[in-house]
Amino acid sequence: MTASKTDVAERRIPTRRISLAHTLRNLPHTYVGPDEVLMSHILAAFSAVIPDGEEYFVRTVRHFRDEITDPQLKLDVSGFIGQEAVHGREHRELNDALQDLGYPTKRIERNVDKALRFRERVMSPHANLACTAALEHFTATFGTMVLGNEEARESLGPLADFWAWHALEECEHKAVAFDVYRAMGGSERTRKRMMNFICFTFIGGMSLEIAIATARDKAARTPAAKKRTREVLRNSPFLSKHMWRQLRDYNRDDFHPSDHATDHLVAEWCETYFGADGKLNEFLAS
Repeated sequence: MTASKTDVAERRIPTRRISLAHTLRNLPHTYVGPDEVLMSHILAAFSAVIPDGEEYFVRTVRHFRDEITDPQLKLDVSGFIGQEAVHGREHRELNDALQDLGYPTKRIERNVDKALRFRERVMSPHANLACTAALEHFTATFGTMVLGNEEARESLGPLADFWAWHALEECEHKAVAFDVYRAMGGSERTRKRMMNFICFTFIGGMSLEIAIATARDKAARTPAAKKRTREVLRNSPFLSKHMWRQLRDYNRDDFHPSDHATDHLVAEWCETYFGADGKLNEFLAS
């Protein structure tokens, strides 16, 4: 067992110094699989928003860091910041590779950064933290689907381990921003209002980006690709009613992220990826 693995095992939210994105270079254009044009664009768009999104998450939580009095929450914030920093770095490297394949990841990165910095200027720190808590619920819901649904994982193609590693850590730190928001006296009204705002802006913006990019992609115009696109829209676990219900549960009055149990999934995938014979151990910094 490497020193880094020993260190992170002692923390509830470990910072794993992993380098994985470099293994995803030299992919074909439709990298998820033959005729999987829509899924290739969906994953590229989601990856594109992550680096600057994660930096925004960190800024909104760090703003309140010195006001936190609970020792365990302070430790959780440190783990949250560490994990998000690694996610941002790895996704930025993946985005470079996807840009080389013809996906507009760098343009999306620039637009996301501008939008989030504008949001920070015009909204209060509590409202920005509420946005982070809402978006963390999105990523944890996505992560739970990836870890718990084999069909969902298989639909990610060669990026399955990359997204499952990210999903694992999203489930590990899914409650941190929410708990900081509560500890800082954030109101229920603002929490729910920001989730409704995120549902409109995030889902709407992502859908528009994916639709435009797919429409411009010649690979999407083949009969086989069109047929596969219709199948994905009808049957993908990521677009299911179950997924939507999980997202909207956030607006329940007594909601907490821990209500959606993921401890069993975290334990299973920690062992799979970082146990004694972990699949991703070779990618951890020693």
